[in-house]
Amino acid sequence: MIFDLDMIRSFYSNFLYKIEKIRNVIDTPMTYSEKILYSHLGEDIKEIATNFESKNYRDKYYMNFLPDRIIMQDATAQMTLLQFMQTKKEKTFIPASVHCDHLIYARDGYDLDLKNAIEKNQEIYNFLRSASHKYGIDFWGAGSGIIHQIVLENYAFPGGMIIGTDSHTPNAGGLGMLAVGIGGAEAAEVMSGSFLELKFPKIIGVNLTGKINGWTSPKDVILKLSGMIGVSGAKNHIIEYFGEGINNISCVGKATICNMGAEIGATASLFPYDTKMKNFLDKNGRNQVSIIAEKIKHFLKADPEVYQNPCNYYDKVIKIDLNVLEPHINGPFTPDKATPISKMKEEAVKNNWPTKIEVGLIGSCTNSSYEDLSKAISIIRQAKKKKLKINSEYMVSPGSKKVSFFMKKEGFLSLFKEIGAKIFSNACGPCIGQWDRKGNKKNVKNTIIHTFNRNFSSRNDGNPKTHAFIASPEIVTALVFSGNLTFNPIRDMLKNEIGEYVKFEEPKSMEIPTKNFNIEELGYENISKKNRKNLSVIIEKNSKRLQILSPFLAWNGENLINIRLLIKTKGKCTTDHISMAGPWLKYRGHLEKISENLLMGAVNAFNHERNKIKNTITGNYGTVYEIAKFYKFKNIQTLIVGEDNYGEGSSREHAAMEPRFLGIRVVLVKSFSRIYETNLKKQGVLALTFSNSDDYYKIEEEDVFHFYMKNISPNENIVVELIHKSGHKEKIIVHHSYNEKQIEWFKAGSSLNFIKNHKI
Repeated sequence: MIFDLDMIRSFYSNFLYKIEKIRNVIDTPMTYSEKILYSHLGEDIKEIATNFESKNYRDKYYMNFLPDRIIMQDATAQMTLLQFMQTKKEKTFIPASVHCDHLIYARDGYDLDLKNAIEKNQEIYNFLRSASHKYGIDFWGAGSGIIHQIVLENYAFPGGMIIGTDSHTPNAGGLGMLAVGIGGAEAAEVMSGSFLELKFPKIIGVNLTGKINGWTSPKDVILKLSGMIGVSGAKNHIIEYFGEGINNISCVGKATICNMGAEIGATASLFPYDTKMKNFLDKNGRNQVSIIAEKIKHFLKADPEVYQNPCNYYDKVIKIDLNVLEPHINGPFTPDKATPISKMKEEAVKNNWPTKIEVGLIGSCTNSSYEDLSKAISIIRQAKKKKLKINSEYMVSPGSKKVSFFMKKEGFLSLFKEIGAKIFSNACGPCIGQWDRKGNKKNVKNTIIHTFNRNFSSRNDGNPKTHAFIASPEIVTALVFSGNLTFNPIRDMLKNEIGEYVKFEEPKSMEIPTKNFNIEELGYENISKKNRKNLSVIIEKNSKRLQILSPFLAWNGENLINIRLLIKTKGKCTTDHISMAGPWLKYRGHLEKISENLLMGAVNAFNHERNKIKNTITGNYGTVYEIAKFYKFKNIQTLIVGEDNYGEGSSREHAAMEPRFLGIRVVLVKSFSRIYETNLKKQGVLALTFSNSDDYYKIEEEDVFHFYMKNISPNENIVVELIHKSGHKEKIIVHHSYNEKQIEWFKAGSSLNFIKNHKI
């Protein structure tokens, strides 16, 4: 079975017509990103023609798009579906799928972990399965694999547009698809028939020259780029790769690069269609898609004029020479601290990083393909011949049932086990904190290295002192045999068990073998399309894990007066800090319960402690949740103040819903990450930024705020009056990015309230 084949045929048959229609309006060469965006516009191109003035419309105008598909993983799907149920729709407007990959805890290994997950999460799986049946959603059960690997294998197609309730949805850009991570409310809206509203992004062109060689891998392209532009350097941008260097990067290698574009704030990342993508489609039993794509392949890329003069068409052009690119190790604590492997020894000494590697982990949605794991096997086979043993714990998470099948068939699993590796389920596991790290002592400084995309403090094992580093599967594997962060397999030798000094050779990769699978073998659960109206969504009475949502109250139309400060956060505050994952994932469908983790990981700017803030009414200190709950009970509205790129990280719906649930009306920061700002808007929280970022330092612990925003309108700043404990008053100016429609969301109390009120 090939998913969406009729839809894909229809899309390709209309693609050239849509592109030519657009050319009649804008009359300029187009990037590949623009072709996809324009072909998915939800309104007539002529109606918005006045916006198309050279590149000036980028990052300026909101436009409506109609994507081809929505994808959800089990942690975010719960709240998405609970919100969708509020719309009273009978089925999803566009195709959708649910993937059970986040709730499997990594502890004992594949079989036991999967069995335990099914037992402990049966209530959630029953809810997701029943909702999928009722609303016509594809359902992939626990153990089927990681959402983005399954999408790449089964759903992604060149030129298409997909959205997903996971920030690493852009992984599908490796197959030439424009893929955007969104929040659950946004997904619920599009599922109910609304367009996806998106500010038309700017476009960064990354020119890859030369050829990847030696120990360098596709992972090193994005690790290098992350170091070049930082965690917010691509905010409100699409990253479009081009140049001769893309020709020898495999489809899954391209996906790895696109996946980690989320770490630099990109709305999406993508590569133009090429033979590597054709081969991947063919290898995965989707040759009917590649046959159609081949017929229009010259259009599934930017126009020739763009490649001839890229600076004229991209907002920024970055060049990376693959001939001289060396392997990188990024971290700790942030994915954009990039260190070439040749510099790691001096950087480790300079920064006093612990160099003994306790654990090496390979897998996650970023690097769990057959090709990725084959590179690790290439190192392992060498190590066996050279009589080397691992000097760190070693753990492997395959990307899908298909990958696991071939790993077993080709002998990979036995080789991993022979050297002492532990094989986890086809799931996210340690990447998202679903890892029971045995022997890990909290608050003990240590180092791990992995192939994951994120390495924020406490993310993987809950220990804020774990120094997590990011590298390619082959580098992680080589370093596991060394046990030391400063080992450079390109030049260094290791002493084997008989006292000889040996050196690794360059790793080799293998393409995934070919086999025709029945999709039920791969974890897909076929859904009856008959009599959906009679089906019920299963939510257990008095459930502690699922809770039917109540609508948030509408705004009363008045200025927000006497707002008290809940917390002023200091430094990096990601969605991990705002709403932790790990053990809290089990409450993703229960807003009241998960709200207890609000801002547990955030640092209070006044006492520099985590999860300890002052109750300005009683003078006592407590957790963020306790104080927020106290204020809510007293009908005192509050705000949160933060610094740059606030809400960076996973597209965690709960990080926006929890503040709203606990009575926080305003989040005021120096700058937001894209998805998080949108999530706040969707939930009816006023998302504001300082016009002068230094005003952040004026905020004192016991301040009271008056927000004069009764007549809020687009492009108009808001005056805020600060009343300090001393009685001194001062005014600051804050900015908002709400358009007219988003202001209506705020007035209604949430975007879903607006949809229901207007029967969209």
